[in-house]
Amino acid sequence: MQESVDSLVRLLESYRGRDKAIRTVCYGSQLVGGVLSRKADPDASSQQLGKSLLLFSAQLSHCRTMLRLFDDLSMLAYSHSYGLGAGEEDAGVRCISVLTNVADQLYYPCEHIAWAADAELIKVKSDKWWLLSTMLWGSSLLLGILKSVRVLMLLKRKLKKYERDRNSRSRLCRQMRGELLSILSSAADLSNAIHWMPPGFLWAGRFPNWLVGLLGTTSSLIGLIQMNTGDSDEADGMSSSPQ
Repeated sequence: MQESVDSLVRLLESYRGRDKAIRTVCYGSQLVGGVLSRKADPDASSQQLGKSLLLFSAQLSHCRTMLRLFDDLSMLAYSHSYGLGAGEEDAGVRCISVLTNVADQLYYPCEHIAWAADAELIKVKSDKWWLLSTMLWGSSLLLGILKSVRVLMLLKRKLKKYERDRNSRSRLCRQMRGELLSILSSAADLSNAIHWMPPGFLWAGRFPNWLVGLLGTTSSLIGLIQMNTGDSDEADGMSSSPQ
């Protein structure tokens, strides 16, 4: 029990860990709130609880948006350290990673402008800036999926070379599981990103609250698992994931 509490404290003491915890609670609240608010009886206490959870989820989302106002510099530092990916063995992975960094770097100022417009700090319409930030986020997620698929192909090739080396095979299999989890996480977030696009684009605007919450919770839990096991390289990139 004490170890679990200590682990939770360590998680919340780090900025990235706290963001993941807030993200998980945010989407979890949207999931439960979306389910409860679908109750047929309008006077049911469960439906009122559902509405409260949805409001709570919205406030947590706003909290994360505020915290991301300070993420530009850390993202810029990572992009600068990665450069053109000279340390990568594969040219495909290097190219995708550079494009991902560009999309992530551009995401933050677009979201900041949209937030400032909604807060009436600047006199511009926020809609187009929210749309642009969502498009950049979706592009980053799609590139992340392509990168993981490419890495999986490379790991499979390496796996054939180490048929008799159990330690190497175990390490490669662990890396492959990590990439599969990354694909699942990014696919869940990408589904939500498309949902937040303008109506008429694929399934934009068609997801109920509970489904958005389910996809977001799935992605968030995978992120927590990867953070705990060290399978994800996200720690080397953005200090806080968009959305």
